[in-house]
Amino acid sequence: MHVKSVNLETVCGITSKIPKNDKLEIAFAGKSNVGKSSLINALMNRKSYARTSQKPGKTQTINFYNINDLLYFVDLPGYGYARVSMEIKAKWGKMIENYLLKSESLRIIFLLVDIRHEPSKNDVEMYQWILHYGFNPIIIATKSDKISRGAAQKQLSIIRKTLRCVEGTPIIPFSSLKKSGIEEVWEYIEDMLEMFSMEEEGNV
Repeated sequence: MHVKSVNLETVCGITSKIPKNDKLEIAFAGKSNVGKSSLINALMNRKSYARTSQKPGKTQTINFYNINDLLYFVDLPGYGYARVSMEIKAKWGKMIENYLLKSESLRIIFLLVDIRHEPSKNDVEMYQWILHYGFNPIIIATKSDKISRGAAQKQLSIIRKTLRCVEGTPIIPFSSLKKSGIEEVWEYIEDMLEMFSMEEEGNV
């Protein structure tokens, strides 16, 4: 898809009401510093549009980006940053839970993990949490340019095993530096956009 327009349309804080959108929503989840903003910016073909924070754990909002007036990219707060208080972590968790429960247009969740490391306890918990709410997340293995191709294949196997992925779950290596993995991610988004359009038209 050629991205012609991007608009940060809605920013939801802890006490905000989740918007009722009539367009497809694609959510992005991952721990702090995993490269979530880099992926979103790469998909939008923008250098630094997605909000980033100099300090991990400071982003406390759910950000809705309107793409081509066709769909939304939904950037969820990063998790797992050690210096964030338990109280804030609990509020973030409640905010994300509220979104997963109340969104009527969410169809895909991309869960980002660092390809260089075994998924953390927080990653495993987030994966299981997403499954609990009825979604089968697609895994994005970020920073794939940081390791060799052979090492990458080994790490993908470790990621699949550690997360206990549902059989057939896609794991897509991604590099913001080399722009690898972008086309594969867009293929899933475009397929879901077509299905969502058919749902809205009553053909499914």
